[in-house]
Amino acid sequence: MEEKKLKIAIVQFNPIRSEIEKNINKAFDIIDKFKGADVYLFPELFLSGYLFESIDEVKRLSLLQSDPFFERLYNFTKIKKIAIAGGYVENESGRFFNSAFLIGDGKFLLNYRKVHLFNDEKDFFTPSVSGFKVTEYKSIKFGMMICFDWLFPESARTLTLKGAQVILHPANLVLPYCQDAMITRAMENKVFIATANRVGIEKIKNKILKFTGKSQIVDPNGKRIVSFSANKESVKIIEINPELANNKMITTKNNVLLDRRPDQYIL
Repeated sequence: MEEKKLKIAIVQFNPIRSEIEKNINKAFDIIDKFKGADVYLFPELFLSGYLFESIDEVKRLSLLQSDPFFERLYNFTKIKKIAIAGGYVENESGRFFNSAFLIGDGKFLLNYRKVHLFNDEKDFFTPSVSGFKVTEYKSIKFGMMICFDWLFPESARTLTLKGAQVILHPANLVLPYCQDAMITRAMENKVFIATANRVGIEKIKNKILKFTGKSQIVDPNGKRIVSFSANKESVKIIEINPELANNKMITTKNNVLLDRRPDQYIL
């Protein structure tokens, strides 16, 4: 049987704060320039930027899943025969979520709402109660988590138990720990984890954040197969074999999933 290879483009991106139209046009230009990938992964909240001055600004920058804006993504991905993943502000009945989509070949394949909100995100967003989801695209199983979800091992483990071979991880990382921690997350679950982080500085009023870049892909053995700089916008296309994530053996006698002892983890 022929192996199912996947070409994934990690887009280390610096969005223009509060400018959705400019950011999506910039994303389309990047995809047109860096042709050849199956999936293009952008950072968390790449459409809006990360910092918000008020709940009114959050509302102005929010999108419904039914918003006509997404028609552009449906049409673009259908014509290009690709998938795009990245973060946005989702509005559902006046509640706002830090969400990410996977749209491929003209279809909304997955919408994930961030479970673990970081710091001031709690002032604007509602934490998800819909959990972690897995979907299939081009016969490959994808899961998704967003930024600070990395700190909680249950995030990647849940996606793995649901069958994910590749975990897409759009991020706006400001702490220095995640990139190294993902080596463990990938190895303990024997999955691929692709992190698209942003770069640059964003500020509002008296608040300023510097993002850490260093986007990466880690393979099921915990090896970084690509790593980016800390400061520059960049795009890299990497071919992986997602079927490697089907092998959960870490020794000849140890399977990272079957050797779990849930009966011993009871509090």
